Amino acid sequence: MNLVQLPFTLHKHRSRKFQRQYQQTLDRWTPHVFQRWLATLFLLALFMIRIVLSQGLTYGLAIYLLNLLLAFLQPKFDPSLQDDLLADEIEEGGDQSVPVLPSQRDDEFRPFVRRLPEWQFWLSATRATLVSLFCTVSEVFDVPVYWPILVVYFVHMIKYKYIPFDIGRKARYGGSK
Repeated sequence: MNLVQLPFTLHKHRSRKFQRQYQQTLDRWTPHVFQRWLATLFLLALFMIRIVLSQGLTYGLAIYLLNLLLAFLQPKFDPSLQDDLLADEIEEGGDQSVPVLPSQRDDEFRPFVRRLPEWQFWLSATRATLVSLFCTVSEVFDVPVYWPILVVYFVHMIKYKYIPFDIGRKARYGGSK
C-alpha cells in the first residue's frame, strides 16, 4: 500500500465504521416511539432552560420545528391541489380530453400518507435540537440582532402585501373591486 494513501484509507475505514454504528443505533431506537419522543422533549426542555438562564432569545429552532410539524400534518398527495392544477391546465388550453368535473368519485380507500413520516420528523427535530444546544454553548454563534433590520424587513413585507396575520380582511379573487 502506498504511504500517501494510508491516512485516507484509515479515515475511510473509521468513517464507515462510525456510519455503521450510527445506523445500528438508529435501528435499535426505531420501535421505541414513546421513548424517542420523551428524549427529544427532554432535549427541548434542556434547550429552553439554557436559553432562559443565558437570558437569550432564539427563534430559529422554533421556526424549523414548526416547519417540520406542518410537513408532518400535511398529506403527501393533496387531492384538492391536484384538482386545482388540472383545472388550471384546462383553462390554459391544455388537454381537453380530461373532463373538467369528474362524473363520479372513486370510492376506493386511500390511506393518509404524510408528507413527512414520523421517523424523519423525530430525527430532524432531535438533530436540530442538538445542534441548537451546541450553538448556545459557544459564543461564536451568539449573533446580536440589530432591530432596525427587522423593522425594514417588516416594512418590506407590508409593501409587497405579505401580511402573516389576518385582521378580518376578506380575500378577493379575480381582481380588485
